[in-house]
This record gives sequence, C-alpha cells and structure tokens, in this order.
Amino acid sequence: MTNLGNEAWFKDPALTRVFTLLNADGGEGRVVGGAVRNSLMGLAVNDIDLATTLTPEQVIARAAAAGVKAVPTGVAHGTVTLVIDGKPFEVTTLRADVETDGRRAKVAFSSDWQTDAERRDLTINALYVDAKGEVIDMVGGLADIDKRNIRFIGDAATRVGEDYLRILRFFRFFAYYGSGRPDADGLRACASARANLKKLSAERVWSELRKLLSAEDPSRALLWMRQVGVLSEVLPETEKWGIDAIPALIGTEKALGWKPDPLLRLAAIVPPDAHRLEKMATRLKLANAEAAWFKAWAEAPVINDELSSAAFARLLYRHGTVGIQARLKLALATARGKAEGDMQEMARSARLSRLLELAQGWKKPQFPINGGDVLDAGVPAGKQVGETLAALEDFWVEETFTPDRAALLARLNDLIH
Repeated sequence: MTNLGNEAWFKDPALTRVFTLLNADGGEGRVVGGAVRNSLMGLAVNDIDLATTLTPEQVIARAAAAGVKAVPTGVAHGTVTLVIDGKPFEVTTLRADVETDGRRAKVAFSSDWQTDAERRDLTINALYVDAKGEVIDMVGGLADIDKRNIRFIGDAATRVGEDYLRILRFFRFFAYYGSGRPDADGLRACASARANLKKLSAERVWSELRKLLSAEDPSRALLWMRQVGVLSEVLPETEKWGIDAIPALIGTEKALGWKPDPLLRLAAIVPPDAHRLEKMATRLKLANAEAAWFKAWAEAPVINDELSSAAFARLLYRHGTVGIQARLKLALATARGKAEGDMQEMARSARLSRLLELAQGWKKPQFPINGGDVLDAGVPAGKQVGETLAALEDFWVEETFTPDRAALLARLNDLIH
C-alpha cells in the first residue's frame, strides 16, 4: 500500500482537525485530487480538497459544533469550504451523475466511493487519501502516475461526452504531468468530439487554454492538439500561422529566466493582425486588460534591432512599452532559436537583448507644457490649441525630450508670432 502519512502537508494540524470533524459518528472524509496527485509526483501541494460521505448540511452542522468556520461555496453541488487557521479546505459530498449533456451535469449526492471515483475525468485525479495516509486507488491512477500517463477513467468517449471541456483538460494535464505520447484512446475521443467545443461557454474555454499555456512547457500538448484538430477548433487563428515558434520561446524563457506568460505564448502562435485579434478577444471573451495587451502587440511596429538608443526611446514614447516588449521578446526568441553556429543571429540576439533591457527600464518622460500654456501665450481656444501643442510635442520628441519648459515656451512664442 502507498502511504502519504509522512508528507508535511498531511501532518498539518488544520487538516487533522478536518479529518476529525468529518470522520466522527460514521462519517468519512478523504483527501482527493490535486494534493494526492502532486504529492505522488513529488510536486508542490497547494490546495487540499476533500470528499466526504456527509451531506453539505451535515458538514456545516459539524463545523458549527466544532467552532470551525464553514462557507457554503457551492452547496447545490455539494461543496462547503472549511476555514481553519486561515487555511481553506474544500469539502464536497460524494456524487453520482444523474444526467449529462456535455456542458453541465445534474448530480445526486451519494455515499459510494467507487461511483464518485468513476464519475471523475482522469485516473490521476481520482485518487483518495484516508485519515491514516493510505492512498486508495479504484481506477488505476497509481500506475498512470508512475508512467506519467494521462488517461480517462473507463471509456474515454463516454467521459468526454459527459463534459466536452474534458477535451481541453486532457491536453492541459498532459502539458503539466504527461510524458511520451498521449493515451491513444484519449486522443481518439478528443478528436471525434472536437466540434462540440463550440457548445461550451467562451469563459470555460479560455480559462482552460490559459492554464494550458501557463504550463512550464506546453509545446508537446499544443503539437498533439494541432495533430488531432482540437487547436483549430478553439484557435482557428493558428491554422495558417502554426506553432513552430513555441519551442524557441520556451527555450528562451528557460535560458533567460522569464516567467511563463500565457499571453506571450498565445501571441507566438497567432498572427499580429489587429482585426483578427479583436475578433479572437471577443470570441474568447478575454478580459479587457488581455484584449488591450493583444491590441498593443498587434499595433506595435516591427523593431529594427539596429536602432540607436535615442531613436528607440522616441519609439517607446509614441507606442508604449507593452506591445514593443512583446515584439522584442518574440523576435529575440526566434533569433536565439537560430543562433547556434550563426554569427549574424547571435549578433542580432545581442542587439535585441539590449533593446529589451532598455524597454523594461524605460520611464515615459512628462511633456513639460500643456494646453493652458498655449492659451496663455495667446492662441485662441479651439482646434488650433491642440494642433500647436502637438507640433511642440513632436519637436520635443524628435529632440529626444531634451528641450526643457523654458525652451519649449520660447519655441511656442516663435510659432505664434
């Protein structure tokens, strides 16, 4: 038997209190899902979720009696969050699917552990740990963890048909935990049902894609998604653009210590076309900040890596740093991918690195005068004020921000007299 009783997270007194609360008077609670999977794989354990034979009402009542805070985070679905010493523990009643339509499930509460395990998606996510630390495997998850095999529980097509989001989850978990070739039955099920991804809400699709693109190295998962047609279903923008830039970007991230950025990785596989990206942002219902990021990237100029520092500063002033940094990072990744044995690409990489460093440390200078100064100089209110101010700002930028307020006011006086 596999036992996790000596793991630091398992010996946490707060978790011990949760077990005590759930396991009294014929009830039972077990840790389930990510904490078990990650612990067995030697990875960090963050959130600890539990499954229980108790109903949500029973969990809440026991928590009240024990002086434990209970938050009804999803009572209709069987979930109560217990908070002990500031740590949240999601506790969900065992469930059985009554009806599924590929988007949502109607469930009934249950006391059958086997049924609860078999309704879950992947074998590595359906392992339990009891109060003694014993790992309980009813679906073959331990063997799959040993092999780093991402496999649906039971019949793959049936699991996918219950919730089409599992197509994306299959590839997301492969990106994080899989090795070798994805499970053949899982690939076939995902390929066969891929058209049904259109039935899902945009928010669910983008949430999964964002998580997938945040993996340490999603390149193999993206390759298999492309191979079976799933990538084109959710990101048709990639069809003619391809995913060839991803490996070089991942390699550059690792070499330079960049934090994985799902937006930058997505930018690497879609064309920098503002109109198409606006449609993509609308379709996926990206957050306003995310949509603005893609707009800035698409509208940023292609950077000449031989620009002088002064010319580059002028470019940053006019276009901002967000889109330009994205352009530079993608160009640098491409150059580094070609640099081995190529002196020209090595030199280009060095120049791009210099510009990126400048962009990352750049602070936008404040234009020293404003419309009030133009009015005070005698320019009548109206369109001419804006035009005059713009002309002065153009002069100031072209002089690389060196003229001070006095010099600009003198030039203003020259312009209007």
